[in-house]
Amino acid sequence: MARRTPRRTTPPRPAPAVSAVRADAPCPCGRGDAYGACCGRFHAGEAHAPTAESLMRSRYSAFVVHDEPYLLRTWAARTRPPRVEFDPDMRWTGLEVTEATDGTLFHTTGTVTFVARYTHGGEPGALHERSRFEKEDGAWVYVDGTFID
Repeated sequence: MARRTPRRTTPPRPAPAVSAVRADAPCPCGRGDAYGACCGRFHAGEAHAPTAESLMRSRYSAFVVHDEPYLLRTWAARTRPPRVEFDPDMRWTGLEVTEATDGTLFHTTGTVTFVARYTHGGEPGALHERSRFEKEDGAWVYVDGTFID
């Protein structure tokens, strides 16, 4: 009997254009460390972010480099979308953490308030958000966020 190959019901999605960030380049999160020693090690699965703020910074960097698997892996199961859509006209240009509450090794929840700067179609803008994080199976995950005017 011949083996049948399952037919794909939806066409494959093209991979997004990933922004190249070398391991020795400054990390997009703004901490001042090299990407490979900072958020890059979380993206590669070599370590887990130890705090809610570290996770938030690494997720910002994942948006910069279009790392969809990392973003989905670090999203709480109950609020995780099926995929992450990257806007090809969006360029993230800087991150400022303005407040972090709890979210350390000794907590199970935390919040991080930040301003993420970007250009969209050449026009500058900023996203101001208070994000909620919690530990899921011992690792920090993003739950949801509230935009701040």
